[in-house]
Amino acid sequence: MDDFGTVELETLLRERSNWGRWGPDDERGALNLVTPEKRAAAAALVRTGRSVSLSRDFPTEPAAGNARPAHHYLRRDGRDHGGGVALDYVGVEYHGHSCTHVDALCHAWDDRGMWNGRDPGEALTIDGATFGTIDHWSEGIITRAVLLDVPAFRGTDFVEPGRPVTADELEAIVKAQDIEVEPGDAVVVYSGRDRWEAEHGPWGGGVGPDGGRSDPGSTRPACASSPTATSACWCGT
Repeated sequence: MDDFGTVELETLLRERSNWGRWGPDDERGALNLVTPEKRAAAAALVRTGRSVSLSRDFPTEPAAGNARPAHHYLRRDGRDHGGGVALDYVGVEYHGHSCTHVDALCHAWDDRGMWNGRDPGEALTIDGATFGTIDHWSEGIITRAVLLDVPAFRGTDFVEPGRPVTADELEAIVKAQDIEVEPGDAVVVYSGRDRWEAEHGPWGGGVGPDGGRSDPGSTRPACASSPTATSACWCGT
C-alpha cells in the first residue's frame, strides 16, 4: 500500500461504506454486529477475570498534545455534625488525542454528509446532535477484543514517524498472531505511545530531542482510526 493516497482512500471509503446496511434510519452502525449471541460467546472466553483498562490518565496538565486541558477540582463541604462530603467538578473537551473517549456516529462527516448521509447542518445543534448520538450505545460495548501489537510485529518499541500502519500490515499481524478477526470484534491497535513519550516527550505536535516533530507513527486507512497510539475500531464484516 505504498502508493495509497487520497484518491485511493476516498474510493475505499465509498466502496466499503456501511451506509444503508442496517436501514436509512440506523444510528448504531457496526455495533449492530455485537449481538446478544456475540456477547455470550465473548463472555465464555473469560478465564481469569482480569480487567485491563485502555483509559489514559485524566489530562489536566497542559502539554504539546493537550492544548485545552481538562478541568478538575474538588470541594469539601462540611456538615454541622462534624462529617461532610467531597464534591467534584469536571470539565473536559473530549475530542482529541489526550482524553480517552468514544466517538459517536455524529462526530465527523465528509462531502456526502454524516452517517447514512444525514445533513450536519440539520442534525447538529448548539444543544447537541439529533442523530447518531452516543445514546444509542448506552447499553455498553461488550464483545470479544482482538489486540494487534504493531511494535511487537516490527521488533521495535513503538511505531516510528514516517512508517504508518496500513491495512496490509494489520492483516499480516493477524496472520502472524494466528488469530481470526470475526464480525463484531473490537480490534485494538497498539503502537506504543507511552514508550514514544518516554523517549521523545509529549505526543501531539511538540518538538523532540532531535528537532523533529514529536509524533509517533500513525495508522492509515486500515480501520479509519486516528493517529493515536492505541485505537479501537470495528473490522467485522
